[in-house]
Amino acid sequence: MSAQSKKEQVRELRERGFVVVKGLVPSERCAQIKRLALQQLDEAAQPLEYEADLRYPGAPESKLAPGGHTVRRLLDAYGRDALFRKWATAPEIKGWMELYFGEPPRLSRAHHNCVMTKHPAYGSLTGWHRDARYWSFERDDLVSTWLALGPETVRNGGLWFVPGSHAMTFTSERFDAQKFFRADLPENETLLRRAVSPELEPGDVVFFHCNTLHSAGQNLSDEVKFSLVYTYHGTSNVPLPGTRSASKPEVAL
Repeated sequence: MSAQSKKEQVRELRERGFVVVKGLVPSERCAQIKRLALQQLDEAAQPLEYEADLRYPGAPESKLAPGGHTVRRLLDAYGRDALFRKWATAPEIKGWMELYFGEPPRLSRAHHNCVMTKHPAYGSLTGWHRDARYWSFERDDLVSTWLALGPETVRNGGLWFVPGSHAMTFTSERFDAQKFFRADLPENETLLRRAVSPELEPGDVVFFHCNTLHSAGQNLSDEVKFSLVYTYHGTSNVPLPGTRSASKPEVAL
């Protein structure tokens, strides 16, 4: 990836709130990461988050209900294996984030830092939201990387984004008590009609801003979907003391 193409990608992120970089991870490396994720899912290797923990629409009502032990996320991907860590701190990620932030980047281990799994039948729908809703930093300027470990489409619960929403200001009334963007409000519904869902192939990476409105549907296929997700910020944008954002040591790239 040339320096010029990186500049174009960063420009698109600034303008649209997200950008898709095709084929950033070679197919064999991507397959290795997916095999490891499958193994750890089969072993139920802790720490895990279950769909029943959050109870989003479509999730089991409890861990005792059918599908109650459906995993939503393999938590702390950075701490799970050297293969996950290698991607989190890869030179291509470091260079990209340095260009975006204009300073050395840091990996947050308190947010995302996981393998997202979306299962058929019991994988839930994720409503419209901004990731910054529960994050506490001096500035809402963080970027997440979403590495597709397999095909991602609308059918298997791929991501949806509202272009330009990261730069918009909304009153609190446009969100519900859980800070999800209310799709039932006419003014919100009009905005959400602009949403797009990029189709991803294994090795594609989506870079998206923490204030970009996004959502994901349920997995209507017959295979589990895997995505490796990390979040980064510039060194000068520090987590606020005493918050969840400051609860785990960060990683300097």
